Amino acid sequence: IFGSARTNAKNKWYKEAEKLGSLLSKAGYKVITGGGPGIMQAANKGAFKEHPENSIGINIQLPHEQRINKFVRHGRGFYYFFTRKVMLAASSQVYIYFPGGFGTLDEFSEILTLIQTKKMQKTPIVLVGKDYWTPLVRWMENTMLKKYQTISAKDLKLFKIVDSAEEVMPIVKKSKERTIF
Repeated sequence: IFGSARTNAKNKWYKEAEKLGSLLSKAGYKVITGGGPGIMQAANKGAFKEHPENSIGINIQLPHEQRINKFVRHGRGFYYFFTRKVMLAASSQVYIYFPGGFGTLDEFSEILTLIQTKKMQKTPIVLVGKDYWTPLVRWMENTMLKKYQTISAKDLKLFKIVDSAEEVMPIVKKSKERTIF
């Protein structure tokens, strides 16, 4: 689960990420995040409440900002962003993205590109938050696909946009555990 480190506990998407972490953990899935605050903390918190063993964080070591959140049961810190990103992409049944900043967009683009270029097995990608993601997808359709033809129509079917934790669960349940290696 990916998303903004800046999202606070009163935010709609924080609450939805916490609910999703709980639903996933209750169903027996491990919840892996970047281990930091915001959306990451929310998902870890939800997982931790159900089964602490299901809460995992793959953190980045920054001088003044991100620290591993208190709901991570199993964590690992990385010095380099690229190493952390490889570990976050290494093995997942589903990649889930909540609203986030440049880091979240980078992580989304990386997984999307790996699947699009068949460097990675086709794995479900879910974008949570229609109001957040729809403008980006419209830009992809109008600019990348229609105006510049830099992607194909099938590339836009590599991900699904939903609005709730409950909508994510059937996608997860239909998916198969996969590894990048």
